[in-house]
Amino acid sequence: MTDSPPPPPFPPRGSGGPSMPDFSFGDGKPPSPKAMIFAAIGLLVLILIGAGLLTERAGIFEISEREVGVIVNYMTGEDELVNQPGYRIFIPLLEQAFKFDKSPNEFVMEGSSDRDSNHVKKLTVRANDGSNFWFETLKIQYQLLPSHATYLLHDSGEGESFKQNWVRAYARSILRDEFGRYSAEEVADPSGYKTATAEAKRRLNEALRPHGVEIFKIITPKPKFEATYEKAIEDRKVANQQVEKLKIEANQLLKERDRRLANIERDKATEYELLLGTLEADRISAEKDAVQVSMSADAWAITQRGAGQAEKDALLAQARGLETQARKEAEGLRARVEALAERGDILVRETLARKLASISFEIIPYRRDPAPVRLEHLGAAQPVAGGQR
Repeated sequence: MTDSPPPPPFPPRGSGGPSMPDFSFGDGKPPSPKAMIFAAIGLLVLILIGAGLLTERAGIFEISEREVGVIVNYMTGEDELVNQPGYRIFIPLLEQAFKFDKSPNEFVMEGSSDRDSNHVKKLTVRANDGSNFWFETLKIQYQLLPSHATYLLHDSGEGESFKQNWVRAYARSILRDEFGRYSAEEVADPSGYKTATAEAKRRLNEALRPHGVEIFKIITPKPKFEATYEKAIEDRKVANQQVEKLKIEANQLLKERDRRLANIERDKATEYELLLGTLEADRISAEKDAVQVSMSADAWAITQRGAGQAEKDALLAQARGLETQARKEAEGLRARVEALAERGDILVRETLARKLASISFEIIPYRRDPAPVRLEHLGAAQPVAGGQR
């Protein structure tokens, strides 16, 4: 059950402030000018008396860095916000100044009974699984919104009135709603009640900002449970710690395995690099041998090509010489044939002359030969013993 906020001490803006004194006479007739002058003199005397009575402020008030002020003008019905530290002057009786504390305030929920407006009994919550839990000391830090001070004056009243009931009216119900959404097991997890705290802060600000109050922090302790449930939670915590320990050991084993695998991979990589180096050296050596063999083969091929080319050139030269010789012989034969064709008889006679020149004649005394040998038949005569005939 929530407490209702106190009624405002002033009527809402627009409905008019305190009215001016009625200077009309009992019969309702308007006052005479002389009466008006006396009334004004009397009013001035009252003002001076009021200023004398208000010797502490005498129309001057001081705003500190932790305060915000509002000056209400009863003549115009307007409010002036004073948010800068320093001294301000106002007209007593016609104006009134109010100050509000804008420094952070703390609403505490602890203990078994309410002590004052900012210290109430501890927060007990029923979880969605039916179990109960509570917070030993829950603190809500809040402060006045300086820009809402003029509205706050008419909404909550002057001085400390805004601290009396607004946070108290909403805090318990909204916190119970948000924490009651979780089971006891879920709310025991720090992430669970942190989420609930954040959502409660959001909802409280939605409810309180229209009244000029803002929640800027909710300090939520670890929730408390009944003894049996606390024991179960403790056992669960021990089990979770054991599980975490096993997880750590498992992670260490995994890291050890990874380390050993890394060492093996490093060793294998080193062996592989050495093998690659050996193979590369063998490849380079083989390439050198291949180059040397290739160069030897090229040199031998060049030598053989040179020798073959030389032999070819020699044979070609010899063939050309034989060809030239054969051509010359053929030309000689052709010339002889042509000469023979042109001078056949002469050549025959020349041949005969050369033939006869090689014949030896034996001169004997003349005698008549009964069977003389004709001269043209001498070439065909057979040699006889001792010479030619």
